[in-house]
Amino acid sequence: MDCGSDSDNEAPPPMAARTRPNILITGTPGTGKTTTAELLAIATGLDHIEVGQWVKQRHLHSGFDEEFQSWLLDEDKVVDELEPEMQKGGKIIDHHGCDFFPERWFDLVVVLRAENQILYPRLEKRNYSIKKIQENIECEIMQVVLEEAHASYKPEIIMEFTSESVQQMEANVEQIGEWVERFVTAAGGESQE
Repeated sequence: MDCGSDSDNEAPPPMAARTRPNILITGTPGTGKTTTAELLAIATGLDHIEVGQWVKQRHLHSGFDEEFQSWLLDEDKVVDELEPEMQKGGKIIDHHGCDFFPERWFDLVVVLRAENQILYPRLEKRNYSIKKIQENIECEIMQVVLEEAHASYKPEIIMEFTSESVQQMEANVEQIGEWVERFVTAAGGESQE
């Protein structure tokens, strides 16, 4: 009896050589991922995908967590939905988690950091519960996202930035934009001017 192939055992599709990079911007909630990703998309012409929005809009979740007021992300659904986009290249992925994305997707992984006295009021403005704020602050103190990035990706593609002010965000975007320009030039693609 032929049951067909088991997709869990199939090799992932190979990534074509890209002329425009795929970038992951990650960090604890409140570190400025979305703002940085939006500014970078404007500066470089890359496409910004905010994973949290995709999860809601495309039903890539397994329900809603009332306690933390957030969707329970289905990592397999997210990866399956993003795969065709990542194959094209030129994507900026914005998400607070980073350990479930395939390593082959990214040319650069940016980890944003912020001190607790900056992070706490940002999370309060979002009307997060005290428990959710405390959990996120603990994650930042323990460098959970930074450690996940180092455990999941090659060290040479990881950049860590402090993201506590508009000036720092702008400087971060400028530095990442320069990296994008070098990548595009080396890949023989056309840069955004």
